[in-house]
Amino acid sequence: MKWYDKLYVGDSIAKKAKKLKWKISHNTGMIPIHVRVITFASNPDNLLDIIPARELRQKAYPKDHLRILGLAGDYEEAVEVVQRIIEETYRNTGDVDVYRYLKENRRENT
Repeated sequence: MKWYDKLYVGDSIAKKAKKLKWKISHNTGMIPIHVRVITFASNPDNLLDIIPARELRQKAYPKDHLRILGLAGDYEEAVEVVQRIIEETYRNTGDVDVYRYLKENRRENT
């Protein structure tokens, strides 16, 4: 699992983002049930995926190639964060190829 250095974060969890990131990375502690992570899409026909953070605690969840782009306090906020990512991508490239834009403009952290 890799994190982007300029993680997109929803307003409701902005102050908790560092702690949530640590808990998710280390698979420890209680993660609020509504927290969502935003990742590159697992299906090439989609732009991004919104995943409940608690799913990442499952041992069988495929985390090896997971790239986390954002965190949100709940599903609705995750949709807002996704919208922000897509709008930023379009504003800067004139296209909605989020994968290419973020790969070219962000550095990954493990």
